[in-house]
Amino acid sequence: MESSVVEVAQAIEGFSFYALFMRADWVVKSVMAILAFMSVWSWAIAIDKAFHLRGLHAKARHFEREFWAGRSLDALTDQFAKNPKEPFSRVFAAGLREWNGDNAGGRVSKAAGAEAGRQMTNTEGGLGILATIASAAPFIGLFGTVWGIMNAFRSIAASQDTNLAVVAPGIAEALFATALGLLAAVPAVIFFNALSANLAKYGARLDGFVDELSALAERDGD
Repeated sequence: MESSVVEVAQAIEGFSFYALFMRADWVVKSVMAILAFMSVWSWAIAIDKAFHLRGLHAKARHFEREFWAGRSLDALTDQFAKNPKEPFSRVFAAGLREWNGDNAGGRVSKAAGAEAGRQMTNTEGGLGILATIASAAPFIGLFGTVWGIMNAFRSIAASQDTNLAVVAPGIAEALFATALGLLAAVPAVIFFNALSANLAKYGARLDGFVDELSALAERDGD
């Protein structure tokens, strides 16, 4: 009875993640290492972008609260436009450069809209990497799986033995690569969708401010 328990424990130990990695050849090991790096990279990007967007939303709420508090344009210019550090302030500063003159509303809209587009492009940095990881990781894992299965079949041919004990280790190593690919891809997809939706809300908020700013300039010029 004790010998059976020991054999089971040894079998489980032989199929641990560490054992599967160490038994794999250099190609499958490289695939696993790449996928592990991609997974860590996607988590790092997602955490960084989540905190960054949280800060941007907080700054946007502060800006809107101050902007619509009934203060004069000169006071707002001194506070936000002279040294703009966040997207709303930079859009405001861009619109102020076109505030006076004929067709001020149209020119303010174009200038502020262009600046809003630049700010959104900067804010979206990192999402492309998440999209790439989400789409590429399963295929990289699949490549590792195919390569591992090829090695398993070569081992079967060399040993001329189709016993499960001969076949199972190679198949397990191959499938481990697919599991790592999914482990990297699934969170990346979730992060990408969640951050994209958050960015879309922020972009809509910024576009709304551009419209309001151009309307103010139009009324001020009348």
